[in-house]
Amino acid sequence: MRFTEIGQQLRAYRLESGLRAEEIAARLGVSRAALYRYEKGEVIKLDTIKRLAELLKISPLSLLGIGVEYYHRTVGYFERIRQVEETADQILQVDGPVCYLVTSDAYDAALAAALEDLAEQAGAERAQFRANADQAQGILAARKRLYARRKPAIICIISAIRLTRFLEAGVAGAAPLSERTRRLGRQVAASEVLNIAALMEAEPMGLQFGLLTSTELTGNFKILRARDRAMLAINPFRPDTVPGTPTGVAMITGADEAIAAHQRVAEGLWKEALKGAAGAAKLREIVAAHRAS
Repeated sequence: MRFTEIGQQLRAYRLESGLRAEEIAARLGVSRAALYRYEKGEVIKLDTIKRLAELLKISPLSLLGIGVEYYHRTVGYFERIRQVEETADQILQVDGPVCYLVTSDAYDAALAAALEDLAEQAGAERAQFRANADQAQGILAARKRLYARRKPAIICIISAIRLTRFLEAGVAGAAPLSERTRRLGRQVAASEVLNIAALMEAEPMGLQFGLLTSTELTGNFKILRARDRAMLAINPFRPDTVPGTPTGVAMITGADEAIAAHQRVAEGLWKEALKGAAGAAKLREIVAAHRAS
């Protein structure tokens, strides 16, 4: 058994469960320190894995990294993706409207403002909402730091239709925000689209964007490849999804047939997509049309 990987999945599923570490440790009959050691890759008995799976309401096979992983909370999924990104050398992303790892600090600031806005509306649940938001933002920030240090190659395919919706709604635009926060989110959305345009023109090493102008994406997925394995993540959660509110189920699998099928789809979309200067010009045209409307 790969105990480091078991520990990683244990942490992701613990966050997914919403249970605190001390709660799980108490029910398991171990110290919180022991639980954290398991998460760091200490040897763990099969019986303990079975008991943990029961507590977390998952299959023991999921903790062992066999089969498909499912996440319905953003924080659990974000943590698991962070773990996979730790060893990924290549990321193929069919997603949108942005590639989070290369968004600006302004995007994170707009997201933080939106979450603070929502926390003020949460009433008695304000403290719990802030805790959930801080946890999710912390994981997102860790992913960006990891990317800045490792710089895996990224190919990102985005849709003009989704970008137009992003410009209209702004960062976290699906949430009931104040007009001031919504205005900030829209301003940042426009700057992020222009940032993608600049990256498309510059074509920095290891980072490529493709823009679909007529095809509507019907799902979001990533293929993350490391030296010894590949993982497919099918993801309903945007980075600006409000934490703590289940809006779908994410899935992660290493099944060869699933990866191959999604790879074929991505390759077809990439052939169709605008790239380089042509893609950048189209993005600027979309932003200009939005501002004129």
